Amino acid sequence: MVIRSNMTSQAIIEVWGDTKEVFEQFGIAINSKQLQTLVSGEKLQKLLKALNDKVGSSSNTCIEGG
Repeated sequence: MVIRSNMTSQAIIEVWGDTKEVFEQFGIAINSKQLQTLVSGEKLQKLLKALNDKVGSSSNTCIEGG
């Protein structure tokens, strides 16, 4: 599974607890709002890359919807 912008920080941490430090590094609150409402543009892209790197996931390792 790839972490996407429509996911929430709370849900991501529930599945991948070690991502909490990434949210802390980016100064992102842990809550039930979608990432795309909390962060935008280049910062959002960097956050998603950092989160997916942390969990070892990418579009190369995952298929859409899987």
